[in-house]
Amino acid sequence: MTFDQFTMGWNYPANILTGVGRIRELPEACKALGMQAPLLITDPGLAAQPMMQDIVQACRGSDLGIAVFSQVKGNPTGKNVLDGVAAFQDGGHDGVIAFGGGSGLDAAKAVALMANQREGLSLWSLEDIGDNWKNADGEAIVPAVAVPTTAGTGSEVGRASVITDEVEHVKRIIFHPGMVPATVILDPELTVGLPPALTAATGMDALSHCMEAWCSPRYHPMAEGIAVEGMRRVYHYLPRAHADGSDLEARMNMLVASSMGATAFQRGLGAMHALAHPLGALHDAHHGTLNAILMPYVLRANERAIGEPMVRLGRYLDLDQPGTAAVIDWVLELRERLGIPHTLAGLDIDTRQADKVGRMAVADPSSGTNPLDFDAEGYRDIFIAAVEGRL
Repeated sequence: MTFDQFTMGWNYPANILTGVGRIRELPEACKALGMQAPLLITDPGLAAQPMMQDIVQACRGSDLGIAVFSQVKGNPTGKNVLDGVAAFQDGGHDGVIAFGGGSGLDAAKAVALMANQREGLSLWSLEDIGDNWKNADGEAIVPAVAVPTTAGTGSEVGRASVITDEVEHVKRIIFHPGMVPATVILDPELTVGLPPALTAATGMDALSHCMEAWCSPRYHPMAEGIAVEGMRRVYHYLPRAHADGSDLEARMNMLVASSMGATAFQRGLGAMHALAHPLGALHDAHHGTLNAILMPYVLRANERAIGEPMVRLGRYLDLDQPGTAAVIDWVLELRERLGIPHTLAGLDIDTRQADKVGRMAVADPSSGTNPLDFDAEGYRDIFIAAVEGRL
């Protein structure tokens, strides 16, 4: 490693409230940020849940002029964000409550970013390329409180949102360092009703964030430490949360692992996400499930560049004969226990668009911190292997 590689800028998240029942502190958290009329942004499924009525009533009982916007797809789109901005402006709101899984959180953060920006600024002009983030006025970002109801994306502590460009059929990473919500509430009771299949898929998403951050070649020792501890928590608690959704200890630790993953991936992501993003845009498939399926194939493809970190990870997880093979075996065993498909074919994805997927993956910002510099053909080969189940 050269001294030039030590030159990095580090940015870490802020106020996080953890524990059972902490959702009751939402009104006070909003007021502490100066909100009087927050817009709660979530997805249609959560908006219809009884707990949403309780949250809205609690906020109104604390004299907050709250409203709910729920026009958010499972893979949020640019239109979802524009509609959310319109709802924010039309309702005279002064802050955002980001509530839900990755889709609701990502859409809400993008609305908070765009709501008070200058007229004419395009969401896509803030794509995570170069210094595009400087196109936005950081002072215009409205305050946000984030409340995750799944343990996977970690978007509650992230500086970016993944938004689908419906015109180009591509997922774009919208980035600004000021997008991190000022306050986060991690309440495991909000995740108790998550079905086993979604618990598995979102939990594997958290693992993919930690795993790719761990393998990134960037110099970021703090992120390394957070990533490996996040993986240890997934190792111990994801099977428990999947087997018993009412296990509050497991649910709490998975929420923490999720936030740790998104904090750690400030070190970078890699080929799992470089492939999952285009596949999600092309097939509207669940992001966490895609990462879970791609994981062992990407680890195998990166094998010659990740030997030493895989040995250290294997030792930390107390795996037999620690190394890349042992980590892949653990991932395969975990996926089987959780009912994750072994191949992309299990999601009805075939190889007909293999060349396009390869081109989209190499262009994805996540590819920039993969341990190996794959070209479009290299990504195409990984994709085909994941469709056909060749490890």
